Order: sequence, then C-alpha cells, then structure tokens
Amino acid sequence: MSTTVARHVIDALADHGVTQIWGVVGDALNPFTDSIRTEDRVEWVGVRHEEVGAFAAAAQAQLTGRIGVVMGTVGPGSLHLINGLYDAKKSHAPVLAICGQVPTEEIGTDYFQEVHNDRVFDDVAVWNQTLTSPDQLPQMLVQGVNAAYAQRGVAVLTVPGNVGELELPKGTRPAAFAAEPAATQPSEEALAAAASALDNAKKVTMLVGRGAEHSRNDALAVAERLAAPMVVTLKGKTGFDGDNRFNVGQAGLLGNPAAADALKDCDVLLMVGTDFPYRDFYPADATVIQIDQAATHIGRRVGVDVAVAGDAGEALRELLPRLAAHDDTGFLDKTRSTYDDWRERQDNIADPDYEDSGVVAKVRSALENPDDRIRPEVLAAAVDRHAPDNTIFTSDTGMSTTWAARFIEMRGERELLGSFNLGSMANAMPQALGAQALDRERPVVSLSGDGGLMMLLGDLRTAVSYRLPVVVVVFDNASLGMVQLEQQEGGIASYGTTLDNPDFAAVAAALGLHSRRVEDADDLDGALEWAFAQDGPVVLDVVTNPNEVAVPPHPKVSQAWGYAVAKVTEAVESR
Repeated sequence: MSTTVARHVIDALADHGVTQIWGVVGDALNPFTDSIRTEDRVEWVGVRHEEVGAFAAAAQAQLTGRIGVVMGTVGPGSLHLINGLYDAKKSHAPVLAICGQVPTEEIGTDYFQEVHNDRVFDDVAVWNQTLTSPDQLPQMLVQGVNAAYAQRGVAVLTVPGNVGELELPKGTRPAAFAAEPAATQPSEEALAAAASALDNAKKVTMLVGRGAEHSRNDALAVAERLAAPMVVTLKGKTGFDGDNRFNVGQAGLLGNPAAADALKDCDVLLMVGTDFPYRDFYPADATVIQIDQAATHIGRRVGVDVAVAGDAGEALRELLPRLAAHDDTGFLDKTRSTYDDWRERQDNIADPDYEDSGVVAKVRSALENPDDRIRPEVLAAAVDRHAPDNTIFTSDTGMSTTWAARFIEMRGERELLGSFNLGSMANAMPQALGAQALDRERPVVSLSGDGGLMMLLGDLRTAVSYRLPVVVVVFDNASLGMVQLEQQEGGIASYGTTLDNPDFAAVAAALGLHSRRVEDADDLDGALEWAFAQDGPVVLDVVTNPNEVAVPPHPKVSQAWGYAVAKVTEAVESR
C-alpha cells in the first residue's frame, strides 16, 4: 500500500509516542493536517497564534524529555513560530517544527508569501533542511528528530506545498528514531581533582540547577558530607525546594541575602547541572568546580578550576565516597540562619494583615500602596497554599517570576516552567496549555502578568476549545512592573509602563472561561478554592499593587538612590 510524505511523517511521529501537534492550519500543511485527522493517536491542537503553539510544544518537551511538535504554514505562519522556538533553543528542549513552503517550482521567484526558511531558521535550529523529494524519506526526518534529541534543540523541516501529498516509493522503510543519548561518564582524573579541592576546603557552597533535579538524593548526600549550603537556581527549584535543610534559596536579583552570602564567602564553589548566567553573583576568589552534562557549558560563565563533564547523578555518586566528612557546620548554620530570618520577613509581608502589624508596615503601605490594593506577595502566598502538591506552574517573565521564586515552593510533585533563559513576555499561558494537554487531570497554574497575557490573549479560547482546565492567575497591576522597577532603580521616572487593562474576568467570561475578579485580599482564599474546584479553564483576575518593590539580596546605594530620585521625579511631574 502506498503512502504519502505527510502520512509517513505523521505515522512515524505517532509510532514514536507523539500525542499532540500544535499549529494553525494552512495550504502547505493541508496534507499533514488531513493525515492527523485520520490518525487517532495524535491530537491536532489548533491555536490562535503560532507562537503559542511553539511555546506549548516546547513546554511539553521540557516536561517529558520527548520531542514536541509544532507546525506553521507558508511565510507568516512559520515566522510566527520564531519566538517560541527560540525559547525552546534557550531551554534545551527537543522540538520539531514542520514549516510550509511555496511549491517547489516557485521557490526563488519571490512568490506570494515566500520566505527563505533555511536562512530564517538558521540561528534557532540545530538542524534545518527542506524536503523536496519523497526519496529523502525516512532519512531526512530521522536526521532532524535525532539531532533535536542529541543536541537538545530545535529541528526545522520545511516542506513545500506540493511535496506533502507526493507518494513514497514502494518499500520505503518506516522512520525509526534513535534513543536518547546515554549519560556521560565523568573521567577519573576530573573526579580525583574535584575530591581533592573539596577535601581541602573550609567553606563549600553548592550551586545546583535543573541539570541536577533528577539527582536530588545524590546532591543532598554530598551537601551533607560537605556541610555545604545549597544555592538553588530558579530552574532548579523543581528538584530542590521543599524538605531540604541545605537550601538557602535563589541567587541573583530574584534571590536573598543568604544565597548572596553563601556565594560570596565560600572558598570552593561546587556547581552541579547549572549554567547560571549572571556573572556578578559568582565568588571572586573561590576555587570553582563545575559538573555538567554539556561540556560546552563548562567555564562560559565563570573561570573553572576543575571541569567535570558528565551526568550530574553519575558524578555525584562517584564523588561521594571520595569525600571526607566536614564536621564544622558553622558556615552552613550561619547561612541557614540568615535564610530563615529572611524567610520570616517575607512571610510577614505575605500576611494579608501586614499593614496592621506596626508603624513601619503602615508607613510603607501609605507610601507604596495608597489605594490599598492586594499586594502581589499575598497573592503568590495564597496560590502556594491552595495549589495541590502535584501542580505544574508556569510563570511569565517579569515580576510574576519574582513572586513565584520567593513565595511558591516546589514541594511534592510540583514543577515550574518559564522563559528563564530567553526571558520572553507572554510565555506562561501558552506553556500552561502545553502542560495541561499532556494530562488534563493534573492541576496547571499560569502565573500571568497582565502585559504578557494581553500579548496572546486570544489563545485563552484554545483552553475552552480543547477542554484544557488551566487556572490562569493574573497579576493585574496595570503596569509592566519589571521594566518600571528597572527604570526607577536607574533614577528614571517611569514612562511607557502603564497599561490600560480591560476587566480580564469579563473578557475571559466572553471567551467561555470561568472567571472572577478579585479586588480585596480577604476574598483571595475563597476565590482560589473556587478556581481549583471548577471543571474547565479559569481566569482569576487579581488587582494588585503596581508599586510593590522586590528588594535585591544586597541592594546597592545607587539602586536605592535611583529609586528615590525616580519617585521624586514622578511626584514632580504628576503635579
């Protein structure tokens, strides 16, 4: 029995376990979508904007480690994929993008909607080819998917509009994709050097990231042996939040004084499964040991004294028996005490009755929250209380991520996704759709900024159309909060950051979602209980204070002075 190019591709992906393909239909994709229509193992999720499909497919790839698939038709349809595909690239997520192209005889004639896909996707893709003949299958498809797996990135397969419906030669073998690459074994020499440096250290700090999340027990055992505080990157929260007595939280501008001190004061830094990008937060004089599966990541952020290329779990298990126990717990105890004190202050701020807790709180409230709006810390803490322990959280870039980092704990089976490497706006809701499509029974919460949600607002309807019961919590502060804070810290009056928002609850209701608008902190608990009890997608529009300040771990005088100057400037201008 003969088969077409499109049929062969869809059958191969279904055999491999792909259960959803995301995109917007279009002429060049018609043979593919028709093949999906008759393939019961694969669900077509037709989004309103291709960028949403790319974010959703990448989210699925990050959660499962398996290939995510998205499609875009000729020209503009494929161009709309770019931002979501760049997020996949930066997140090291294996994604296959099938892109339409004008018919082969029209390529190079400046035909209607023609775009040079090979050039457009050259930077974002680890593999990027155009299929022009059925004879190129299955090899070309296999190469693309295998490259996406091997290099943890994006493969782009471009198919001209007249090629998808062509029949394959009889006897063409079905595509078979390679298994994921085996874990890399660290070298004996590197392990010996790492053990020597750690045994001679007085104060060791561990910096752990997502690459170590599946090696939690091994990392905790090494921390125990070394009496080492553990600084956890934002992407590492999934593996190392909750019931971890070594955890001192995040570093960077989202972090806290304990993590900053743990990095600044150590004499040996042990990095495990992280490519933490912010160079200013690394120690100046410490010996640095870096364990990473990707050898190309070692040493590109900070100078490394001992490079251990290999799987995090394998390296930690090999390292542990070589390490002498560090009996002096003073460094760990000091940083943990600092962390506990900071956490107590954060918990106080997240208390709905904070404004009534003392003179300082009342003065702060009068200056920063004169309209008595809900503080975002209160909202994030309430979400943390009510979300089940198997919730997948997605977070928009900006202040939503700040509040997620500080107030939502990744305990139990919770997971956290965001655009943490690309830093795109509008990622949270699309990623939540992708996560929810994997398992419609598992709770999924999108922590959406109002600016991010408005960018791709139309795809709220996708949640309704495909019965994806996401809970979209909107931090509705009528501003681009992170940009506003950056301007103020630089001594610049806020400009261009104010948003003229609609009533998101009313908009969501018109789109067919369950929705509520919350303007009083006393109503938050009831609203969240209601949201998690609904059968279907929910939007919770929470009006929050736009002037809440997320103080960095050790604020500089210049930052405080800049903020003061900016506020004075705003006051003068407002008069």
